[in-house]
Amino acid sequence: MRKYLILLLAVVIFWKVGILYAQDYMVGEEDVLRISVYGHPDLTTVARVSGDGIITLPLVGEVKVSGLSTSQISQKVTGLLADGYVVDPQVSVFVDEFKSRKTTIMGQVNKPGVYALSGNTTFLELLSKAGGITKEAGDKAIIKRRIASQVRQESIITIDLKKLLEEGDTSSDVLLMDSDNVYVAKAGVFYITGEVKKPDAYKCEEGTTVIKAATMAGGFTDKASHGRIKIIRKVQGKEKILEKAEMDEPVLPDDIIVVPESFF
Repeated sequence: MRKYLILLLAVVIFWKVGILYAQDYMVGEEDVLRISVYGHPDLTTVARVSGDGIITLPLVGEVKVSGLSTSQISQKVTGLLADGYVVDPQVSVFVDEFKSRKTTIMGQVNKPGVYALSGNTTFLELLSKAGGITKEAGDKAIIKRRIASQVRQESIITIDLKKLLEEGDTSSDVLLMDSDNVYVAKAGVFYITGEVKKPDAYKCEEGTTVIKAATMAGGFTDKASHGRIKIIRKVQGKEKILEKAEMDEPVLPDDIIVVPESFF
């Protein structure tokens, strides 16, 4: 029972946050608004905000709405209608289509580009619009977000793609904001050669060790010398060789693992 109460509470909170978000939303070009006046269905209007930030309404004509919140637009239209048109008008304004809010997603997604944020769009929904991640995608996505109170300042949000997509942990499925820049980085790779069954380049995931790398490569051959494995690694631009690497030695991106043949 407690589980269902928690779920219900989460739904209610999300719903309330959504309402508050919609009320604070600043209307922009290409947004589609639905304006209704209580008791006057003939005045209900669905209008797209023009490039000049204007909509046209019955009786009052053109109204500048760009840069105003939905509540401010409601107050403005109420004042215009009350000026000799409707007695005590009660005006409601809703956003039918969000077009002015946009975000960019780049990197290892199948359809990178600029996308309109329709309503309360989460990272996962944007990822779906962008066709999902490619096979070369890493485990992290980065969201760069402008800080409204500071000029030229950005906050960085890191999303663990493995937890979100493979484990279904939606705690990191953040709500996107206007002008967010999303980047899905390419995964680092390591190389394994020598006495393994499938020598090749493989995706270097967090927590990859020598034994895990060998397993990804199909396992060792019968000729492999387990005690003489070495890792060729670049450190500050210089090549470094780790001799006799242990099986639990962490593997880093761009490492080359060499599994030599046993003498016996």
